[in-house]
Amino acid sequence: MQGKHGAAMLACLVALVLWLGCGGGDLRSQRLSSDAVPLLEVAGAELPVRLRQARVETMVVGGVAQTTVELEFHNPNRRVLEGQLAFPLRDGQRITGFALDIDGRMRAAVPVEKAKGRQVFEAIARQGVDPALLEQTAGNHFRLRIFPIPAAGSRRVRLVYSETLAREGDHYRLPVSLAFARGAAELSWDMRVDGAASAPRIAGTLAGTLSGRMGPHGWDARFTRRDFSGQGSLELRIPRAKGPRSHVQRIDDQLYFLAELPVEDAPVARTPPKAVMLLWDSSGSARGRDHEAELAVLDRYLRTAGDIEVSLVRLRDVAEPAVRYPVRQGDWSSLREELRATIYDGASRLGAWRPQAGIDEYLLVSDGVDNYGPSAEFPELQPGQRLFALSGAGPHADGRRLRDWAEARGGRAILFDASGVEAAARDLLSEQVRLQAIEMEGGEEWIAPSATPQDGLLRVAGRLTVPVAELRVSYRAPDGRLRRIPIPVDGTQAALSGPVGQLWAGYWVDRWSRDRAANAGRIRSLGQRFGLVTGETSLMVLETVEDYVEHEIAPPVELRAAYEQAWASRVRDRERSQRERLDEVAIAFGERREWWNRDWPKGRPPAPPKLERRRGEADRVTDGYAAADAAAAPVAAAPSPPPAPASVTQSMPEGNLALARERSTLESVAVTGAAESVQVTLQPWQPDSPYARRLRAAPADRIYALYLDERDEHAASTAFYLDVADILFEKGQRGLALRVLSNLAELDLENRHILRVLAYRLMQAREPALALEQFRRVRGMAEEEPQSFRDLGLAQAEAGDPQAAIESLYEVVRRDWDARFDGVKMIALTELNAIVANAGKPLDTHAIDPRLLGNLPLDLRAVLTWDSDNSDMDLWVTDPNGEKCFYSHPETYQGGRLSDDFTGGYGPEEFALRVAKPGKYRVEANFFGDRQSLVTGATTLQLAFITRFGTPREQRQIVTLRLKEAKETVLVGEFEVR
Repeated sequence: MQGKHGAAMLACLVALVLWLGCGGGDLRSQRLSSDAVPLLEVAGAELPVRLRQARVETMVVGGVAQTTVELEFHNPNRRVLEGQLAFPLRDGQRITGFALDIDGRMRAAVPVEKAKGRQVFEAIARQGVDPALLEQTAGNHFRLRIFPIPAAGSRRVRLVYSETLAREGDHYRLPVSLAFARGAAELSWDMRVDGAASAPRIAGTLAGTLSGRMGPHGWDARFTRRDFSGQGSLELRIPRAKGPRSHVQRIDDQLYFLAELPVEDAPVARTPPKAVMLLWDSSGSARGRDHEAELAVLDRYLRTAGDIEVSLVRLRDVAEPAVRYPVRQGDWSSLREELRATIYDGASRLGAWRPQAGIDEYLLVSDGVDNYGPSAEFPELQPGQRLFALSGAGPHADGRRLRDWAEARGGRAILFDASGVEAAARDLLSEQVRLQAIEMEGGEEWIAPSATPQDGLLRVAGRLTVPVAELRVSYRAPDGRLRRIPIPVDGTQAALSGPVGQLWAGYWVDRWSRDRAANAGRIRSLGQRFGLVTGETSLMVLETVEDYVEHEIAPPVELRAAYEQAWASRVRDRERSQRERLDEVAIAFGERREWWNRDWPKGRPPAPPKLERRRGEADRVTDGYAAADAAAAPVAAAPSPPPAPASVTQSMPEGNLALARERSTLESVAVTGAAESVQVTLQPWQPDSPYARRLRAAPADRIYALYLDERDEHAASTAFYLDVADILFEKGQRGLALRVLSNLAELDLENRHILRVLAYRLMQAREPALALEQFRRVRGMAEEEPQSFRDLGLAQAEAGDPQAAIESLYEVVRRDWDARFDGVKMIALTELNAIVANAGKPLDTHAIDPRLLGNLPLDLRAVLTWDSDNSDMDLWVTDPNGEKCFYSHPETYQGGRLSDDFTGGYGPEEFALRVAKPGKYRVEANFFGDRQSLVTGATTLQLAFITRFGTPREQRQIVTLRLKEAKETVLVGEFEVR
C-alpha cells in the first residue's frame, strides 16, 4: 500500500456528495456551507491530481432529489497513486450507487455483505491489486477505498445519491455550491424537475448562465463551463405543488410509491416543564458540535420556562452523577458557565443514564454518536415523561439515531446550527404535528420515516398491490384535533427511474437499524436487493470475472454470463467440506497428544546440531542452542524504572490481564505446586516519549491536566491515549484512566485494529463487560480472521460464560481460514479443552467433534499476540539447557514446543512444555518485520506467562509492550522452576 496519495481525488468526490446541500439553506436540516466541504491535498505526489471533467445529473421528484456525479481525474505523476477517505453525509442524504471505470468502461459496484466486502478488499490488496469499496462505518459516516490512479493516466468515478430538500413556504430550496469543480477543464450539470407545472426561480451570480425550458415531463436545465474557476453562486427555488402528492416508480414487476403531505397547521406553544434532566454529551466526538448555538437554544428554552429545576448529567464513557441547578426567573448563568467549562473527552456511551422520578422531560444534547457499551441500551422513560434531542453537530450528527430515540419517547429531534437557533427554539417550545395512523387498501409494507414533519412534510413510502389505490394519513394537530387526509396513489404512469424505490428501502433499513443486531439479515437482504450502503452492506467494484468468482460475489449485469459459466466449473471443484477440515484438525490434535504423552528427557542434551538457514533470512538466528552465547548476548530491554515493592501472588483466570504498568519494577509471582514451585519474573515496559516522561514526573492530581495540554498535538495518536491511560492507572487515577483509554473508540470509526487494542486494554483493566462489547464489534467487522473469535471466546470465559466461550473457540477450529492463519486452530482447541475441563460444571459439547475433546495440561505456557496485521513477530524461549525454542527450531530436547510461525497475521504464537525441568526459562519477543502502517505507531505485543495451564491451579501474568523497529528484540520475562 502506498499511503493516501489519492486523497484529493476522493475529496472531490466527497465534495460532490455534499454539493446540493452547500451554500446555506434550512440549517435545521444541516445544509452545509462550502467551507465545510472536506477537501484534502494529495500527500507525497510531485504534481497535484487534476480534475479533468465533471458531469452531474440531478432529478427532482417532489421534495426529493437524486443526483448522479461522474468525475474524471488525471494523474500527471510518474507513480501510481491511491487513497482512502472517511466522510459524513448530512441527515437525509443516502448513497444509492457507485461505479468505477475498468478498461475504459464504467463498471457498476455491486452490493456485498459488509464484512465480506472488507475481507475481499484486504485480500486483494495483499496481492498488490486493489478493488474499490464504499462502506458505511457508523451513523451516517462513510469510507471510500480506491486504487489505482494510474501514472500519467486517468480514472473515472461515478456516485449516485438521493436527498430530501428543504421546504420554504410555497417552494423547495436547492442551493448549489460549485466550488468542488474548481479547476475542472470541463463541467456540465443537467437537471430535471419531474412533473413541474412551472419553471423554478433562479438566483445567484451564475443564474444568467443556466438555460432551462419546460418540456413534456417537467422542467429541464443545463449548465456548462470550461476551465471553471469555482467562483459564483446558484440557487433554485422549485415550486411546490399544493396539497398532498404521490410519486410512483416501477422496479421490475413492483410498484413503489412515495406520498408527501404538506403540513400547514400552525404550531401551538406548549406548557414548559417544571423539572428537566439535561443530558449533555461531553465525549471526545462532541468537541465538534457548535456549543454556542446549542447554548443559545437552551437560553431561549430556560428563559421561557422561568422557574425550573435542571439536573445536569454529563455523558462520556460513563454517565456522571446528576448535579442540580435551580433556575429562577430564567437566570441560568451558573449552569451556562458550567457547560462552557466542559472538558470533552472519552468515548460516547449515550444510554448509560437512568430515568428519575419527578422529571418531566429530558433534553439530550449530542451528536448521536454512540460507540461504547452495550448497543440498544438507551433507557425507556417513566409514564408521562418525554425526550427531546438537540444537536449542533452539522453533518457529523447521527440524525436517524437521535430521531428514533426522541420520537419513540414522545418528543422529536431538532438539528440546527448558528443561523437556525430561533427556529430550533420555536420547535422546542411548541407542540408540533404528530403522525397517528396510516391506512391503505391496495398497498402494503408502508412506512413513515418520521412521526413528525421533516422540512414541513409528512412522508410515507410503500408498495402498491393494485395499479390505483388511496392512502389515508391521520395526524394529531398542535391544537389536539385529529385530522385524516386521503392521498390518491396512481401507478398507471409509474416512472422507470428515480429515487422512490430506494427511498422506500432506505426507510426500512433505518427502522430496522434501531436494533441492528436483531435485524442484520433483513438489512443485508434489502441493502443487497436495492444496492444500498448500509450498516450491513457495502458497494464494491472488482476488476475481473475471476475476482467475482473467487470471492463468490455476484457481478454487475454485463459480466453475469461469464460469471455463471466460470461458476459452473467452480462448483465441480468445490472447496473442502467441513468434515475434511475437521479430519485435518483431528490428525494435528493426535500429533499433539503424541507429543504430550511422550516421556521427554530432562538431562543434559547432546551437542547441538547444525541447522540450515531459511532462504532469504540469513539475519535471523537459526542455532537452537545458546548455552554459551545467548545468555550473554545483549538484548534490548525497556528503560529501567525506579524501584518499587516486591512480589505479589495472584490467581488469574484466562484473559484476566494484570496491568504491567500498575507495577513499576520486575515482578515475581510464586506459583507453588505439589512437587515444585515456579517463579515468574516480568520485565515491565514503559514508553520513553517526551510527553510520557512529563506526565510520569507529575503529581497524580496534575496528570489529567497535562494530558489535556498535550492532547491537541497528539489527538490522532493511538499510542498517546494508551500511554496516558497506563500512567493514570499507575498513579491510581482509575476513572480518568478508563476515560482516556475509551477515546480509542472515537479515533477511527470501525477500525478493528484499534478496537482490538482497546478491548485488550479493557481486559487488562478488569472491565470484561466493556471489553466483550468491543470484541463483538471486532468479530462483526472481521469474521474472516480467527483471532476475532478467539479473543471473544477468551473474554467470554473470563466474564463467566464458559459455554459461549467454547462455542466461539470452536468457530476457530471448524472454519476454513486463509493460509496465513495456519496454527491458530490448535491453539484455540487447546484453550477450548482447558475451559471445558475447568468450568466447574458440565458444558454442552455435542456440537464438537469428539475426536477433538481432551484436556492436555501444561507446566509452562507462553502465548504471544500482537495488534498489527501483515506483521512478523517471533516468540523465543531459552530453557535451562541454553536451548532456544523459536521459528526454525520449534521443538527442544526436553520437549518444549513452539506453534507455527505467524509471518502475516496477529499471532498467536505459543510455547508449550508439559513437564518443566528446574531452572530458568528466558522469554523474548522479536520484531522481525511488517508490511503495513501500524495503528499505534508501533506494534503492541502481549505476552501471557501461564503456569499449571489447564488445571485448577492455573496462574497467569501478562506483559504489554510496544516495538517500533524491525530486528528489535526485548526480554519480556522469565519462568524459574525450582
